[in-house]
Amino acid sequence: MQYYVNTLGPGDVFRDWLVEILGDRISNKECETDVYKYDPSSHTVCRYNFRGEEYSVIVKFFAEACGNNREYNAWDAVLNEYSNLKKAGSLINVAEPVAINEEFNCALVTEYINGKPLMWYLKHDDHLFDRLSSLARMLRTLHDNTQCEYNKEKEFANFHHTLDQLSPDSSKRETFNELIGKWWYSPVLDREYGCMIHRDTSPLNYIFNNGTPYALDLESSWHHANNVRDLGTLCAELKNYFRLNCGSAYKAEPYIGHFLWQYSRNEDEFFRITKALPFFMSIGLLRIARLHRNTAHYHYLLREAEECLKTIR
Repeated sequence: MQYYVNTLGPGDVFRDWLVEILGDRISNKECETDVYKYDPSSHTVCRYNFRGEEYSVIVKFFAEACGNNREYNAWDAVLNEYSNLKKAGSLINVAEPVAINEEFNCALVTEYINGKPLMWYLKHDDHLFDRLSSLARMLRTLHDNTQCEYNKEKEFANFHHTLDQLSPDSSKRETFNELIGKWWYSPVLDREYGCMIHRDTSPLNYIFNNGTPYALDLESSWHHANNVRDLGTLCAELKNYFRLNCGSAYKAEPYIGHFLWQYSRNEDEFFRITKALPFFMSIGLLRIARLHRNTAHYHYLLREAEECLKTIR
C-alpha cells in the first residue's frame, strides 16, 4: 500500500539530484515532486512522481531498515540488488535500475512500473490462469539462461536458518531435522547445474503492465540455486492466499497445476519438478509463517510445511 507523505520542490537536494540523473526523462526541471511511501516494506521505499511529466521512480533506501534484519552492510546490499537487476534485466522484464547513491542513505533508484500486481489478479480472479502462464514463461527464461554450478548445501543451510528464525520447540525442530535429512540423502534435489532465481516470489513482486510481467525487488535473488525453489515458494504463496481468503488451500490446486505445467517442457519434466516441489513449498510456507506468529494460521503453516516434507520416499 502506498500513501502520500510530502511534496518536494526545486531546492530540495534529493529531488534536484533525481531530476539531474533522469536527464531528458524530465522536461520541466522545475516541476514539483509528490512523494508516496510504501508500507509495509523491509526498507523505506518511496515513489517520486514528477507532476505534469507522467513519470515516476521508485527509491529504496537500504540504510533505513524497517524489518527485523538490521545487521547488514547497506551499501553492499545496494550494489548486490543493482547487479541482480542488471543481470536479470538482460533476460526478462524488471524495474530498470536508474542510479545508486551511497550519500542519500544508500539509495537505489529504479523506474516505476505502472500496472497491477499478481496479488490483484488473485483477489479478483481476473485472467489469473493467463497471468500465471506468462509468469511461468518469464521464470523459465531467467532460469534457462543463467546456468551455473549448483550449490545444494546453500539450499539446506537456508532451510535451517529459516527454522532458527521461527524457533520451534525442541520436539518440532527434531522432527524437521529428521525430515530434512531424508531430503538431503535423496537424489530428488540433485541437479546438473544451478541458476539464478528471483527467490522472493511474493505476489506483490510481480507487476503486469498490459499483460506483460515485470519482476520487482531482486535484493534476495540467488545464484547457484535450484530452479524449483522459485516454483515451490510461489506455489506456497498461492496455497497460503487461498487458505486465508477463500476458505481452503485446495482451491489453489488448479492454479498450481496450471503454473507448473506451463513452466515444464514436457510431461517427464513436470513429474520431476513435482517430486522436488514439496521441499521448496515447505520452506515457502515457513517463510510466510514468520509474518503470522502467535496465530492459529502460524500453526497451520508449520503443520503444512511438515506434511510437505513427509512426501519424500
